Amino acid sequence: MELSFQVDLTNKVAVVTGGSGVLGREFCLALAKCGAKVAVIGRTDDKLKAIVNEIIVNGGEAIAISADVLAKTDMERAREQVRTELGTCDLLINGAGGNHPKGTTQLDYLREADLHGIDQDVRTFFDLDADGIRHVFELNFLGTLIPCQVFSQDMLGKEGASIVNISSMNAFTPLTRIPAYSGAKAAVSNFTQWLAVHFSKVGIRVNAIAPGFFLTEQNYSLLVKDDGTYTDRANKILSQTPAERFGKPEELISTLLWLVDSSTSFVNGVIVPVDGGFSAYSGV
Repeated sequence: MELSFQVDLTNKVAVVTGGSGVLGREFCLALAKCGAKVAVIGRTDDKLKAIVNEIIVNGGEAIAISADVLAKTDMERAREQVRTELGTCDLLINGAGGNHPKGTTQLDYLREADLHGIDQDVRTFFDLDADGIRHVFELNFLGTLIPCQVFSQDMLGKEGASIVNISSMNAFTPLTRIPAYSGAKAAVSNFTQWLAVHFSKVGIRVNAIAPGFFLTEQNYSLLVKDDGTYTDRANKILSQTPAERFGKPEELISTLLWLVDSSTSFVNGVIVPVDGGFSAYSGV
């Protein structure tokens, strides 16, 4: 990995949840490239080990931890492993998150015809499943709050301690079809600001990145057809994105490094859009 600029994270211990995902992998590689010792937390052992091996081969230090961000006991076990093998946490990147089909409508708008059983296979607002919605809120919101509760205990009073949460453009303006995900990410943004104030007297900064549209494993089938062309939803997104393309995972790295660098010590409680101009465009 080549970085456009580099910050000195030598001897810093970075914990990355969701580290086995497309975006999380980039976060882990970049932090290691800057000298941090990285704990990669996720659910898929093979992917975790592959990322750790990549870091080690390139001269870095990293460990893989298979754990569930929604289980506080898992996070506490992970914290003990990090302490033992790397040292206490300095930087926490909360990258775990995702959506669920049962918290998603299949149409942008509700029409009267949808209420009369014309197409029984269409999932409307009235068909949204409480368990699916609950899963989305827990994964995104509690999956951010619980790691903060656990790992921040080791960050109290540390110089340069920093938490970076991953919000979304949906937190600013909700997208059609995904009310649960939009609401959950809005909660992440609000929590980021709340925690930044709450931790302001103990030396821990808390900020968030709000990515625009990036192709990941979770959304790929929704945005790309089997033949490699874009779906109607993908084209609609691109028509509202002045950059006229999807973001590349590595384009989040400069913002991440800026937020964790100790020279950014007066930046606290912000949610930074990285979206190709999507949030600035009115559609006209």
